[in-house]
Formats: sequence, C-alpha cells, structure tokens
Amino acid sequence: MALTCLPFGPALAAESTAVHPDQWPSAKWPLPRDAALEQRVASLMAKMTVEEKVGQLIQADILSVTPEDIRKYRLGSILAGGNSKPSGLRTVNAQQWQALADAFYRAAMDTSGGHVAIPLLFGIDAVHGHNNTIGATLFPQNAALGNAHDPELIREIGAATAAEVRATGINWTFAPTLAVPQDERWGRAYEGYSQDPQLVASYATAMIEGLQGKVGTPQFLDSSHVIASAKHFLGDGGTKDGKDQGDTEVSEAVLSKLHAAGYTPAIDAGVQTVMASYSSWNGQKMHGNKALLTGVLKQRMDFQGFVIGDWNGHGQVPGCHNDDCPIAINAGVDMLMAPDSWRGLYDHTLAEVKAGAIPMARVDDAVARILRVKFRAGLFEAGMPSAQPLAAKSAEVVGSPAHRAIARRAVRESLVLLKNNGGVLPLDPRKRILVAGDGADNISRQSGGWTLTWQGVGLKNEDFPGAQSIGAGIAEQVSAAGGQVEIAADGRYGSKPDTAVVVFGEDPYAEFQGDLPNLLYRPGDEHDLELIRRLRGDGIPVVAVFLSGRALWVNREINAADAFVAAWLPGSEGGGVADVLLRTRDGRIAHDFHGKLAYAWPRSGVHGQGAPQFPLGYGLSYADRVTLPALSEVSGISGEQTSVGNYFERGKAVHDYTFSLVGADGASVAGNVSPMTTADGSLRMTALDYRVQEDSRRFSWSKDGAELVIAARAPINLDRQTNGDLLLVTTLRVDALSTSGAWIGMGCGKGCQGHVVLGTQLATLTPGKWVRIGVPLKCFHAAGADMHRIDQPFVWGAGKGASLAISRVALGADADQVIDCAK
Repeated sequence: MALTCLPFGPALAAESTAVHPDQWPSAKWPLPRDAALEQRVASLMAKMTVEEKVGQLIQADILSVTPEDIRKYRLGSILAGGNSKPSGLRTVNAQQWQALADAFYRAAMDTSGGHVAIPLLFGIDAVHGHNNTIGATLFPQNAALGNAHDPELIREIGAATAAEVRATGINWTFAPTLAVPQDERWGRAYEGYSQDPQLVASYATAMIEGLQGKVGTPQFLDSSHVIASAKHFLGDGGTKDGKDQGDTEVSEAVLSKLHAAGYTPAIDAGVQTVMASYSSWNGQKMHGNKALLTGVLKQRMDFQGFVIGDWNGHGQVPGCHNDDCPIAINAGVDMLMAPDSWRGLYDHTLAEVKAGAIPMARVDDAVARILRVKFRAGLFEAGMPSAQPLAAKSAEVVGSPAHRAIARRAVRESLVLLKNNGGVLPLDPRKRILVAGDGADNISRQSGGWTLTWQGVGLKNEDFPGAQSIGAGIAEQVSAAGGQVEIAADGRYGSKPDTAVVVFGEDPYAEFQGDLPNLLYRPGDEHDLELIRRLRGDGIPVVAVFLSGRALWVNREINAADAFVAAWLPGSEGGGVADVLLRTRDGRIAHDFHGKLAYAWPRSGVHGQGAPQFPLGYGLSYADRVTLPALSEVSGISGEQTSVGNYFERGKAVHDYTFSLVGADGASVAGNVSPMTTADGSLRMTALDYRVQEDSRRFSWSKDGAELVIAARAPINLDRQTNGDLLLVTTLRVDALSTSGAWIGMGCGKGCQGHVVLGTQLATLTPGKWVRIGVPLKCFHAAGADMHRIDQPFVWGAGKGASLAISRVALGADADQVIDCAK
C-alpha cells in the first residue's frame, strides 16, 4: 500500500511524492530485543513528567543554553555548531571542551526539585577527524577518501576520530555523511564519499563500525567510541542544480536505489541516529515527510535508533516555525535540533502535547528511542566527562602519532594522478625544488571547511599545532635527502629550480557558501594559471597540485602543467603528499599513486555536459606511460560569472539583483550606469578603479539621509545563514565621514528593516585604504529584520559630506574587520 504525506502546503501531484515502502530496500536492526534494557527504559519513563519527556525531544546549541537552563528544562541534548565554542572562543582545546561537558553533565544529573537524572547527549560535527579542536588529527575530507577505495582505512579513521572526540568529553558525532552527490556545484559535495552509490554503501558500514565499534563485540559503544549519525536522510546529494537545502526532483526508484544506498548498510551496522535532511523531495520537505521518515526508515528499514533534525530544519516545513513544529515530530523526527529557538519550541511543544496535537504515544515512542541510545552508550554509568578513560589522557590521544600516521596514509591513498607527461614525477629530492602557489604553506587551505571554524576561514598555520603544510612536508624530505627547497607562494625564486611544485585551489567553504553556478574554477581570476605559465616560460617543469573539495573544470591549468595531481582536501598531514611526489634519497619509489576517481572529472564548466574528461575510476600510477594530449580550453560557459551569495561585484549589481540610489526626498533612480545622481542631488555615484578599470563605485552625499540600495528580484531566506554566523562583507574604501554618521541595513518589506549603526567603528579605518568590513547577519536580525524574507540584502545610508567607494558586497565568513553590533 502506498503511503502519502501531503498534510500541508500546496497540493502536489500524488504520484510525485507517493511512497511504496515494500519497493524499498530493507535492512535488519542488528541488536536483538533486550528485556533488561526495555525494563530500564520503562522504569525511567514511568518517573518522568510530561515536561521532562518534552525536554528530551529538544537539542540546544551551547551558545544559546546554559547549565542552569538544563536544570530547569531537562533537555535531552546539546550540540556545538560549526562556530560554537566554549565561552564563545574562536578556537579551543580538549580541556576546554571537557570543562564545558562537565558543567552540563552536572546540571543534567542534578536531581534537586525531584527531577530524574538523565545524562545529556553532546553532539558535534566531527566530520574529518575532531575538526573543532586545536591539535586534533585532520583526516582528508570525504571526497578525498572516496578515491582510496579502501573501507578498512575508513574503519581506522572512524575509530581514531571516535577516540579523539571521547577524549574531549563529547559522546556523539554528526557523521558520516552518506549523501551520493550528483552535482558538484553543491557546496557540500566534499562531504560525500562518491557519486557512486556502491562505494558510499561500502564506506557506510566501515565508518559507522569505526565510530561506534562493531555490534556484538565488547567495543560496541564503549568508552573509546561515540554515537554516530547517518546523514542527511534523504536525497541531499541530488538537489536540482546542486542547490544547498534544495529540491531533489527524482522518481521514487532513483531516491531509493541511488540516494538511499548508504542507509541500509548503516542500519545493518547498528547506527544509533539518523539526521533528517534540509532538502525536499519533489517539493516536500524531508523534516515533514512521514512516509519516508516513519514508513520507510523506521518501518521498512527497521531503524530502531532515533531521528535527529538538522539545524532549525523543522522551521522550513510549511506551516512551521523554528519555535513551533508539531508536524516534524508527528512525521517521525524524534529530537528537534533547535540551536537558538529551543526555549520557544519547548513551550509550544509542551502545549501541543497537552492539547493532543502531538499524541502522547508519539512522544513516548520518541523518548524511548532516545533513552535506549543513551543506555546502550553507557552514559548512565560513564560519569563525569573529564574523568572518563580517554579524557584523562587527552594529551596522548588528541593528535596522537598513531592517528596522524593513519591520516598520512589516507592522504597518500587519496591522491589521484591525472597527468604525468614526460615522466616528470616522481621528483628527485636531491635536486633544487621550488614550492609555489597560495596553498604551498597553508594548512587551512589544504583542510577546507568544517576546520576549527564552520567555513574553515580566518585561520593561520599557528592554529594547527602538530600539523604540516604540503610545502613543509616537501621541504622536510628534500632537506633530509640533501636537496634544496624554496617555498614562495608567488613563485619568485632566488636560484632557478630544477622543478616547481605549484599548490593551488579553492578557498575553504562549507554549506551554502560553497554552492557554485557552474564548474569553473575561479572565473575571472587567473593568477594560478598565470603562475604555472610563467614558471613553464622560465623553462622549469611544473607539477600542479590541485586542492579542491570537488572536480572542477581546470583544463587550462592541466594543459599548462607537466604533471597534474588532484590532492582534494588532504587535511593536517601535508607530508603525505610529499611521500608520493618524491623518490627516496636512494632513488626508489616508496609510495606510488593508488587513488582512482570517485567522482568523474568534468569536460566543461557545464554540469553534466557530454562525457567526462576523466571517468570514474581513472587514475595513473608511475608504471603508466601515458601522454595526455592538450585538452579543450573551451569551457562552455559565457558571460560574467559570480558566486552564490554575491550581490555587488566589480562595481555592479549581479544578476537577480538591482541597484538604485534613493535620495533624501525618497525618490529613487535605478541602474548600473555611472555616473548617476538622485533627482534631488543628495547622492552621486561615479566609477572608480580598484583592481581593474571601473571595478568599483564611489558615492558622495550632499544631504543627510540618502541611501544606496541593492534589491532582490524575489525575497531570499537567510535564516540558515544567520544562524550559521555568516557576515555581510563589504569591500570598501572610506574617503570621508559625516558628522551625521552612517549605517548599513537589510530590508524585509515595508516596516521591516534591520539597521546597524557604523559611524564610530568606521572612524577607526585609515582613509583611502581598501578594507573588507563584515557585519554579522545576526546583527540585522537583532535590529528587526525578518531573515526569512529579505528583499533588500544591502542598504547603506550616510549623512552630508560622506564619501566612500565600494567594489563588492557578498555573504562571507571572513573579513578584515568585523563590526560589533553591541557597540
């Protein structure tokens, strides 16, 4: 019988969201019924009030909840989001995590007032190692690991990650991602192991058993392991145009056979939690899809753990808000991730349970599922987080030599050799080698997003104790062999080298910020290509090492180099790259290339156009004598290119946005043409050169109150980006300030504006100097903007006498100066 779930929103064609559970793959929960466990759960639930049960259904972020809140509301879980650290710090160590975990543990176990003691689940995104902790081992990102085709390596990485997480007092990781990305324009594509569902399925079992331990062994969920979370159910890797949180428009058969491939082996391996996806399936939000969450996942696939929502994902279900969503609970989400909305959600959920809108049977089912996981994980017996076995010796566990050795091996196995014309590789370490490029000595660049910060930006090598950059790894081995090495990002060398290794690639990014409109690499910015060509022009053989979270169109760079290595995002152990690129001192090949593409490499910048340039499974070794002919340098993409989240680029509003000047009298004039002046003469715009000709605009105020405005053609939802601590970043130059001050804002319709005053903080800037000013989106929300429906993502107002130039306005995670809106 088909289950359909269309209780809200516009009616969809019944066949587009009809679910036939008996046509889906089945799984078997590997844990037999445990009468003793069931008795413990039942006994505890009999003592719990309705308020305590509702508390178990809610997870709050550490920046929005305190231990005192836990004592009062008895929440079931806390999490540390991508930018959430103890005391609001930017980076923290193991001891700081332990202290925080201890404080929350004491609160949860406090029985004063007649409360029952139920330990907290503490979740974190440890997605390529314990990547939120200073000194932790950073493994290659998942898109890199797929090229290794080595499930046993994945199992070792899972176990090492689990140990480092437990050493910090945390017991739950939101991993592994089991998406099967089909469009690498998606900014989270690097979180998926492969576009091949069979490879993803083979890795699912290995990673979950590595993180949790193997079911049926004494190691399963012991003090050295953590609770795993298979995510994101379902179809997150198949959204139209690779749009984050978008719509996966596929048949039920494709959804089940392709996108669900990793979930049955995950359940067979005993994964304790599954995270619901932000995305939709044929227009229906997954957080509200009862047919899939309950009918397929819990019933057909026999999943007996619990379903956790994603960061305020329930609030995107039609008819719901971040602080109110009975639909998601009734659909089968057992615990709602409500990072900053938990208090209102608790109140609404409690009222709805008492009113019967959420049946008590559904509440009891969800609470029982959560408690079973806590009991299985031994949390009731584990004691204070800092006193647990691995936490007591965290200095020996976090970033241990054994874990770094696993990571270094993973780097070696993940590298894919795409070109080696003339056999320029492997390199002789006794020669003179130049290591150039922006990524030559940049651990942040080689690690990518979800590294110490959510987007992985704003970091220095000093933030990674124990780690090694690619350039440093090469220098170490070359120096030991008697050769000479020079590291210069710009490629300017003192003595002409025998070979140059150019390390370059994408800047770090995470979800949303990483979305691309096409597969071009850095459109409009050719400095990497020019560097390779310049060195080749000097008669120096060039080995290109490309750092990226995905396969991009880099045919020109491949053509320009003698050899081309896809290094993906290798993480903290840059020496693993050197292991493969260099011979030993006595001329042997110690480590060959073994990586084979887990993602097909594109032939053009257009997604899905024609056969791939390099197919799945492609990858050369040193034994191959293949001369790669020149590749086509026609990208298939024309016109000016801008990234997702850009509003104003090179002095002009980008497509889908309009630009206008609003005079002090309220009349506006629109367009990108310069010069332009308001009818009342209060604001004038002229063209200005910043980096290239007329790539910025200068604005001069002759009256108070005039504004420059960028408007969206259709309202945009920035709620997720606001919660994720993104900034509105303006690249500007202040020439003169007004005594009337200045402000920046976001608009959300008539009577809905969020303005942030800038005057005093702009006064600290050096006149005439270009700088990137960032304003946290949370500031606009706090000032009154409804971030769900922004129709003016940028408004700048100033008073008479003000003058400034602007080149770019975009969402971002990094700025030269971040405005403190509390001032």
